[in-house]
Amino acid sequence: MSVKTITAEELKEQEIYARKVRSVTHTYFEKPVAYVHTYGCQQNVSDGEKIKGMLEKMGYGFTDEIEKAALILFNTCAVRENAVDRVFGNVGALKRLKKKNPDIVIAICGCMVQQEETARKIKNTFPFVDIIFGTHVLHKFPELLCRHLFEGGRILEIPDCDGVIAENISVKRESDFKASVPIMYGCNNFCTYCVVPLVRGRERSRNAEDIISEVRELVDNGYKDILLLGQNVNSYGKGTEVDFPELLSRLDRLEGEFKIEFMTSHPRDCTERLIDVIADSEKICHHLHLPVQCGSDRILKLMNRHYDKAHYLGLVDYARKRIPGLNLTTDIIVGFPGETREDFDQTLELMRNVCFDSAFTFIYSPRLGTKAAEMEDPVSAEEKGKWFRELLEVQGECGSKSYQKYVGRTVKVLCDGKGRTSEEYFTGKSRENIIVDFNGAEKDIGTFVNVRITEAKAWALIGEKV
Repeated sequence: MSVKTITAEELKEQEIYARKVRSVTHTYFEKPVAYVHTYGCQQNVSDGEKIKGMLEKMGYGFTDEIEKAALILFNTCAVRENAVDRVFGNVGALKRLKKKNPDIVIAICGCMVQQEETARKIKNTFPFVDIIFGTHVLHKFPELLCRHLFEGGRILEIPDCDGVIAENISVKRESDFKASVPIMYGCNNFCTYCVVPLVRGRERSRNAEDIISEVRELVDNGYKDILLLGQNVNSYGKGTEVDFPELLSRLDRLEGEFKIEFMTSHPRDCTERLIDVIADSEKICHHLHLPVQCGSDRILKLMNRHYDKAHYLGLVDYARKRIPGLNLTTDIIVGFPGETREDFDQTLELMRNVCFDSAFTFIYSPRLGTKAAEMEDPVSAEEKGKWFRELLEVQGECGSKSYQKYVGRTVKVLCDGKGRTSEEYFTGKSRENIIVDFNGAEKDIGTFVNVRITEAKAWALIGEKV
């Protein structure tokens, strides 16, 4: 499939729009400030950093106080129903602000907007929203804002396409030492419960040299934690010379003290070669997030996951043999349409057998446009809630047990900031991507420190700096 790459000329055109916005906003404000709120996954967070980068070029500062903003933007998520409901509630609350100050610019973008029916609802229910744009035109934000400011009226930009790749967009990163780097966009898997292919388009991979150059520049500028992003990173570069294991190998060879992590992996495309690269690396985290979703082969087939339980367990067995101390995490969906108690018991059995270090667990949420939303779903919400609590209990036991093996060990931790254990503690993550709270100091933030583990909790490790 051919992928449209935004040309340098097209990006220069956006820079011209950005300068025009800057000229008009600075006529009315000494320095306008924007309130930007991002919902959802790490990919959305990365998009939010690009939005802020573009706004900064357009002359905006930023505020956490929505009442002070000259521009309010919600970058939305469509993966779960409660995230969508939160957005609608928060957008509705802006009506009062718009009435008080009609010059405020209100914009909504992201995955919710890329759904035709949802975009229509926003347009019809919230007439005070000025700019509505989808995931495939993020790079055109300066143009859309410019058109609204100079021409007036509402702007609606939601092209129906498989997406684009736009390099060299300005980024305003949230951290001075942690950076997310998208390596691909979209998804081809079409799991029956998932809306991502519908709102993010088909898979398209960035050029490997562009990724390597970006990571090299980040490391040269002092970044120590590089998170590679994609809806399914394992399928990066399919059919090309540089697939995901090769990309990881090349990044691992870059000079500097930093660590590499990635998300999210799909078991269908996870290979022994990928596991070998992680095992033999110097900088790649010994952490594998491998969403199983369910322990029943019948339900996995209904989910269109393209693997069975035996395949998944084979990957787990190989990964744990090759990577001693591997931190293995997963996603589980409870109450998928048609799931029976017998199916759910197979999920509990798998969890006990694998004993994940941690798990992100969800009760099934129907999403508009997906095949699962049309399936019969006879199990009550009350029963699903009961199953969910059982799942949490099993995972709690597994998590506590798995973290005990670290007590007495010394691990290398990248300090993030203040800890949750007490006011005197600081926190970070080990190479296994496990949260570690320890008796650090302000000067440790953004640096690697060695910590001897003294205690294991269900959610984190506790230790002393050595």
